[in-house]
Amino acid sequence: MAHDHNHAARPVTPDHRRRLILVVAITALIVAAQFVGSILTGSLALLTDTVHALADLSGLSVALVAATLMLKPADDRRTWGFRRVEVIAALGQAALLLIVGGYAVVEGVKRLFAPPEVPASELLVFGLIGLAANLVGLVVLRGSREANLNMRAAFLEVLNDALGSVG
Repeated sequence: MAHDHNHAARPVTPDHRRRLILVVAITALIVAAQFVGSILTGSLALLTDTVHALADLSGLSVALVAATLMLKPADDRRTWGFRRVEVIAALGQAALLLIVGGYAVVEGVKRLFAPPEVPASELLVFGLIGLAANLVGLVVLRGSREANLNMRAAFLEVLNDALGSVG
């Protein structure tokens, strides 16, 4: 008895793109709000945080692209399809987190010796907006953070930014 269909198991990759799209949109709103806030307050600290949020947005966008590529089916040339992309995307996000973290340490030490003048009430408002948005992002990604390295890296990206907002 011969039959024509293939019994080879194909790895099934769950689709986490909706969660990532929502978090990318939230992060884009944070970037826009902080940019407007930096212009209104003239705060270099808020402008620097805007650039940080832009780096987060790029990391989350990489995660979204990786999540999309991971859904492509396997073929003769790519027996695992594009699932390895998740490892590369997670590596890129980890490197970005290390760079941003290193920058924050250097900048923090500089500010210990030369504290800048800041408009406290305005910065507090924008900081709370950023923290609230990051907390929403954490809740959105919480359920899928263990799904794969890509989703874990995206979760850690948002967690890092939330901790930065608290700081």
